[in-house]
Amino acid sequence: QVQLVESGGGLVQPGGSGRLSCVASGSTFRLSVMAWYRQAPGKDRELVASITSGGSTNYADSVKGRFTISRDNAKNTVYLQMNNLKPEDTAVYYCKQGSIATLRTGYWGQGTQVTVSA
Repeated sequence: QVQLVESGGGLVQPGGSGRLSCVASGSTFRLSVMAWYRQAPGKDRELVASITSGGSTNYADSVKGRFTISRDNAKNTVYLQMNNLKPEDTAVYYCKQGSIATLRTGYWGQGTQVTVSA
């Protein structure tokens, strides 16, 4: 069983930056697709960014150019660097560990709240 623990959320002013971290247990992290999702109140959970075991990345249009996903396989950790934050980025952010090639199955973290407000 894989456990994922997110950290780094909090209150940020518009235009500010923040970094989320997600530490995974187990030995399969380095082989897995990793991703960040978010869910705002009253909205569906959406994919924000993903990164394959080889380092290929993919981003939602709404965050391209502002967010960067990265991973450190030696630390079993995936990061989400968020720059130029906007109020519409306010959501609970979830980390997910998928399988080797897909995010259709996998494990979820408990989520961390990011609030962008003056």
